[in-house]
Amino acid sequence: MSLAWPWALLLLLLIPLGAIAYRSIGRRRARRAGGLAVPRRVSDGRWARLRTGVPTALLLLALVAIVVAIARPQGTVSLPVGQGVVVLAFDVSGSMAATDGSPTRMDAAKAMATDFVGHQPPGIAIGIVAFSDSGIAVQTPTTDQAEVLQAIKQLAPQKGTALGQGLQAALHLIAVAQAGSSVDYYSSASPAPGPTATPAPVPPGSHGSAAVVLLTDGENNEQPDPLAVAQQAADLGIRVDTVAIGTAGGADLNLNGFHVHSQLDGALLQQIATLTAGTYYAPDAQATLTDVYSAIAPKVTMENQTIELTALVAGAALAFVVLSVMTSLAFLGRLP
Repeated sequence: MSLAWPWALLLLLLIPLGAIAYRSIGRRRARRAGGLAVPRRVSDGRWARLRTGVPTALLLLALVAIVVAIARPQGTVSLPVGQGVVVLAFDVSGSMAATDGSPTRMDAAKAMATDFVGHQPPGIAIGIVAFSDSGIAVQTPTTDQAEVLQAIKQLAPQKGTALGQGLQAALHLIAVAQAGSSVDYYSSASPAPGPTATPAPVPPGSHGSAAVVLLTDGENNEQPDPLAVAQQAADLGIRVDTVAIGTAGGADLNLNGFHVHSQLDGALLQQIATLTAGTYYAPDAQATLTDVYSAIAPKVTMENQTIELTALVAGAALAFVVLSVMTSLAFLGRLP
């Protein structure tokens, strides 16, 4: 146990002074009542001292407990904590500037993600991955909503679309977060060569404490194949919920001087969701993503936490005061 305000223990020095004052008052009472005193046997004298001493001792214990409570005692306990990870994988390719969103696809994706973060339940950490012609983690998983919202706010359309690399970055982010590894989230360095164990495939969607939310128009023009990476997620039991951004009719936009037509590839997104036992959110579903975090079953772990014991010690002090009053009234017929 530790104390937040250890200097408050100096108040304990006042207790002996109070005890001396209390004894002095008791002696004056005895002198005033001396003329009425009745001779007692030795055993009666011992009983009298006991009757007086018990309430006094309880009162002293109460005073000690009050001083300790003022010092704010703290203790470390192991508490069960639910931990889950959701990675929002944002398509930040040039096509996300298309205006068949509200007002653009990028703005629509940000609005959905912002609403999702606002409904974040306790214990669910949210990470952010952005992918254009490559995928990178822009926000490590955290329960700090302000950090996540700031990362979302800074996203903007870039170049090509490497949907598969975005999924790979999301899976890496989950693996590092749940393993508690010291590996750099943002590193692109290749791991050191050596034997690696490939985990045995598990049923799709069985990794209940983690999920990927893919916000994209589904257009892909880079390697690897998104379906191949989705199969990796399925083998790990991590579901991928796909959120369709854009419309089947699409929109025209100017990319680096080229006039192109971009439209939603809903079929690919449905395949990814089906393969990983995830959910496909169509553009007209008005998805708020509440189903994503409500379906997560956080992994329960034991975590050391420092808690304040002031209320407990103060309760003990109150109990000692009550006992002191009760015994004094019962033995002496007066308050201590």
